[in-house]
Amino acid sequence: MKKCHERRLKLAEELKSCQKAFIALGDETRQQIIITLLESEVHGIRVGEITDKTHLSRPAVSHHLRILKEAGIVSMYREGTRNYYYVSAEETIWKQLGNLFSRINEIVDEISEKECSKSQIEIESNKDFI
Repeated sequence: MKKCHERRLKLAEELKSCQKAFIALGDETRQQIIITLLESEVHGIRVGEITDKTHLSRPAVSHHLRILKEAGIVSMYREGTRNYYYVSAEETIWKQLGNLFSRINEIVDEISEKECSKSQIEIESNKDFI
């Protein structure tokens, strides 16, 4: 029981460390920008190209890209004065999110199958029958 609780606490901490990413991903406009980046044929596109493909204003795209970048969802590289935005699992939070979801699945499976799913009252009452 204690081991299950410790694993859930660790999972809660991991979830907290990804909160910015979840908030950023929760916005439909930012999802549209991510999809645009993923559909791009090249590695990295500029704000103007995102604007053309999403029909959002340049200030709106820049605002949402800043949020996505701060949340670790997208990366940027610079060539001269040009900024190129892209999605990379190695340089962003995507790998951490994937691992988090895997651990959530493992713990949920474990909770469903074992003592972890029982309350302390249930565990104490079962001792009376043994």
